[in-house]
Amino acid sequence: MIFHSTFPDTVIPEMTFSDFILENAPARGDQPALVDGPSGRTVTYAQLAEFTRRVAANLAGRGLQKGDVFAIMLPNLPEYAIAFHGVATAGGTLTTINPLYTVEELRYQLGDTRAKYLLTLPMFFEKVREATKDTPLREIFILGDAPEGSTPFTALLAPAENLPPVEIDIYKDLLVIPYSSGTTGLPKGVMLTHHNVVSFISMVRPAAAYREGANYLAVLPFFHIFGMVGILNVCLVEGSTMVTMPRFDLEQFLQLMQDYKVAGSCVVPPIVLALAKHPVVDKYDLSNLEWLLSGAAPLGTDLQEACAARLKCEVVQGWGMTETSCGATILPLDPEKRKPGSAGLLVANQDLRVVDISTGENLGPNQSGELWLHGPNIMQGYLNQPAASRDTVDDEGWLHTGDIGYIDDDGYLFIVDRIKELIKYKGLQIAPAELEAVLLSNPAVADAAVIGRADPEAGEVPKAFVVLKTPVPADEILAFVAEKVAPYKRIRKLEFVDQIPKSASGKILRRVLIEQDRAHSDN
Repeated sequence: MIFHSTFPDTVIPEMTFSDFILENAPARGDQPALVDGPSGRTVTYAQLAEFTRRVAANLAGRGLQKGDVFAIMLPNLPEYAIAFHGVATAGGTLTTINPLYTVEELRYQLGDTRAKYLLTLPMFFEKVREATKDTPLREIFILGDAPEGSTPFTALLAPAENLPPVEIDIYKDLLVIPYSSGTTGLPKGVMLTHHNVVSFISMVRPAAAYREGANYLAVLPFFHIFGMVGILNVCLVEGSTMVTMPRFDLEQFLQLMQDYKVAGSCVVPPIVLALAKHPVVDKYDLSNLEWLLSGAAPLGTDLQEACAARLKCEVVQGWGMTETSCGATILPLDPEKRKPGSAGLLVANQDLRVVDISTGENLGPNQSGELWLHGPNIMQGYLNQPAASRDTVDDEGWLHTGDIGYIDDDGYLFIVDRIKELIKYKGLQIAPAELEAVLLSNPAVADAAVIGRADPEAGEVPKAFVVLKTPVPADEILAFVAEKVAPYKRIRKLEFVDQIPKSASGKILRRVLIEQDRAHSDN
């Protein structure tokens, strides 16, 4: 059977993304749209609309054509939204990049998207310049003091004539290409159109808890689909105020919560853990906090309830992925409608099938199988990867998520396991295959496999099993990997073994390693 959302279907506006998000911005005038939490620097809704128009017009004047890719490599700052909507209004396509990426990771994403423009901070300029030597990048914009060879972002904020009309096909033209780690190979660019992202925001609004004029704190990064869509732009479409913080620090997070009388924040399980257990929390007044929404990784029921009891607010979670333009389910704030351990109800307009992984047959309520999703929020496919696209989205438009779960009699989704082997470290995805490739590039390594090991603070940490060609200390291998990947991808545990278990076809039997590791850690 096909499960449909219990929320009434909602009408999806046929609008470009920025027209949809900023439709009411001019009328909101001096109401704060974005506030840099640490400094208090504020951008009003009227300024956001005007700066968006200027950035679009100035980019067009500098040669940006419809479909040209503009990369944003910034921490959470008000300018993120200005640049994002300016590019989208001009008909460009965004790609969002983790500022912690190494030169190699940066070069890969810029090359894969063939990005022509990039916005970053002065501290990342040299890394960007090194990574873009052999790419089509035309211009690097710098937020702050611009080094030689770059252009200050203020050039895009200069007064400008109106943008020449741009014809955007909301169903075909790409709004953004965020990157999602795959279980094989390097991260994949997820192609999302204007209509995909407008659809998700429209679908989640009936269950979203943002209130016009209230303050919400953005700690999760805007380069991630959750931060970019589910936090920043859902907040802006509702007329709320988004307080940004460039990086997570628990005491600063609590201070900003108190100072700005924050009503809600989207977080990941490690932050929920800190809020539930860290003694410093008691120093701060969080009485204005109404809710926390945890995403990006599963949240345990005990932790969910402990945090809610301590902070006297609602703690809920949702489930989704980059390929769904952010989410697919959300748990209602109403405590009478919550179910412990559930990932929530399907958002409006979302269909789901639970499929037997052996037979491909549809399953009914309370039967576990692979979760398939269908709706207007489903991606167009993976950039430059037609085979992977066909494997993930079938001919009828169903997204095969790789997650195992079931729907109960009331329409609540429960995630049981996942077919995919991604490691989720503090909500960030790590592909084992990527780390294995790095390990195997070391001359001393004969074979390697990487698994996710359960960790009470991070959710999971990468653990490597390594077969050596020549004896080297573990620290040397760990340092070798650390130089080549972003900090969150670093291997945290390493075990030398005689061989890696593999199937007859040569596929790593990761489940065997996970079970062995679990057995050893239990002893």
